[in-house]
Amino acid sequence: MREHAGPHTLPALLAARVARHGAAPLISDGTTTWSAADALDIAARRAGALAAHGVERGDRVALMCTNRIEFIEIVLGCAWLGAVVVPINTASRGLQLEHILRNSGARLLVTEAHLASAVYALAAPDLALESIWLIGGEQESGAFPGACRTMPMPPAGEPLEAAELADGDPLAILYTSGTSGPSKGVICPHAQFYWWGEHTASHLGVVAGDVLYTCLPLFHTNAVNSFFQALIRDAELVVGRRFSASGFFNALIASRATITFVLGAMVPILLGRPVSPNERAHRVRIALAPGVPERFQADFTARCGIALLDGYGSTETNFAIGGTIDAQRPGYMGRVANGFDARVVDASDRPVPDGTAGELVLRADEPFAFATGYFGMPEKTVEAWRNLWFHTGDRVVREADGYFRFVDRLKDAIRRRGENISSFEVEQVLLSHPSIETAAVFAVQSALAEDEVMAAVVLKPGEALEPLELIRFCEPRLPYFAVPRYLEFAPDLPKTENGKIQKYKLREAGVTASTWDLETSGYRLERA
Repeated sequence: MREHAGPHTLPALLAARVARHGAAPLISDGTTTWSAADALDIAARRAGALAAHGVERGDRVALMCTNRIEFIEIVLGCAWLGAVVVPINTASRGLQLEHILRNSGARLLVTEAHLASAVYALAAPDLALESIWLIGGEQESGAFPGACRTMPMPPAGEPLEAAELADGDPLAILYTSGTSGPSKGVICPHAQFYWWGEHTASHLGVVAGDVLYTCLPLFHTNAVNSFFQALIRDAELVVGRRFSASGFFNALIASRATITFVLGAMVPILLGRPVSPNERAHRVRIALAPGVPERFQADFTARCGIALLDGYGSTETNFAIGGTIDAQRPGYMGRVANGFDARVVDASDRPVPDGTAGELVLRADEPFAFATGYFGMPEKTVEAWRNLWFHTGDRVVREADGYFRFVDRLKDAIRRRGENISSFEVEQVLLSHPSIETAAVFAVQSALAEDEVMAAVVLKPGEALEPLELIRFCEPRLPYFAVPRYLEFAPDLPKTENGKIQKYKLREAGVTASTWDLETSGYRLERA
């Protein structure tokens, strides 16, 4: 049994890693490699630069950056200083981006130069932003409204002593898509990331000397978790720029990876490619692969030699349901992990019998192993953590032998290509079009085992609107993955007696002969 004596803060974990294996490589983005000793020095000096520019303990620092070493540098600097990093999906645009910046109250935004135009496009001079630091390039044309200063990211400063932090102090605020409202900022304490790393590493069997490879975006929990696995298990993390089906196995070979990470849709995409010798020329023994449909798992392992480990966790929780590969059962997430409690409950929070579908609720034994709430949204925090259990919004079944099976989502959310999409946020963009009277956004089934975004739209009397015109309207206002693939123009939408749109009827109808399909239109969305 591993020792778990605290503190479990990032500066303490980094110092402990340096004491064990300071010179061994800790993280690489393919061009730059840091040992643990390098990372500790960079954390202290980046904290110095942040402090020199007015960032104080508890301040939020927004971060809009692709998979490059500067992302980790800002995370380490914030953690060392006691500031809170706010990673933002690089595809965020318009209302969603403005909401995140406004809700978090970030005083500083660190962004790659080529992403700055999305920020400049916001007509929101009343945001708390005081400074914007640009990574990797000159300032593009444009400027943020108001007195906000824009400058290249300054060099590292004089090193600071690490802040005195507790396990429950926030390390990050991660925004996860809202289901009946705007995106919620999940307050993730230092210890939550430690327990994420510890439980995931235990399930995967991470040992000293392993090389972890991820091409998943660093602004999501999954990839940040992989950094903590490497940190606490004396392994190395190699970060790829992005997922490429044609280059995935080459990246595994080049990185010398022994463990990797995939999402549900990636596996059928890889299986859809022609067989290549590189699929067996790597050293990877196992991949964390949540949400991969059962029908693909055996074929992928047989073809590529990589075991796929399923499980359940969320931004608010931890790796609460899972197990090691020898306990894997296809089609199931696993059993509740040590250190957690799980129940399946009805609408009144009463446990339902085994074999009966209900909502999954969770809680943790260890202090601060879960998020501590939603930033600036106390009513949403109380709702989600009511009765001292975190309510996941996911509908599951627990079998008599303790294995959990995912059924569907209770929440009105859409998951496409590994991204959570708020139907509310997409609807708000559609409703801002002057020709649209009402709209409903919902998920329809995808051939890749995840969701596609469909919108049913009712136009105002006398208005006309071409589908591509609406897509072009959405494109600068939404992340590319949230732009609807399917559009259905209808004279009206099904409603309850109280006027609420009955989305279940729209889902049941799904794609019809009259539905417009973006993928067959010949138009291609631009991706950040």
